[in-house]
Amino acid sequence: MDSNFSSNPNRKGSEQRQTENGGCLVLHNDKVHSFDFVIKALEEVCAHSSDQAEQCAIITHYKGSCEIMKSDATTLREMRLQLIGRGLKVTIE
Repeated sequence: MDSNFSSNPNRKGSEQRQTENGGCLVLHNDKVHSFDFVIKALEEVCAHSSDQAEQCAIITHYKGSCEIMKSDATTLREMRLQLIGRGLKVTIE
């Protein structure tokens, strides 16, 4: 597995430095989870509307990744942990 998709929720280093003042949560295509699974996760974790979650899932599928949330570092880290806990590939940039 690519090291950019670390499932270690306590990952330190450049990702932590980049998000001290906020950043962007990025969902990466994994070719494993269904659209419905990803949409439900985005609705529950990120409070996306059903339309917004569906658009993010489609963009991720066709482009390989999609920015799903911009926020402060603490919020992004918590959302990342929850999405990783569901098996999704998510990074903070």
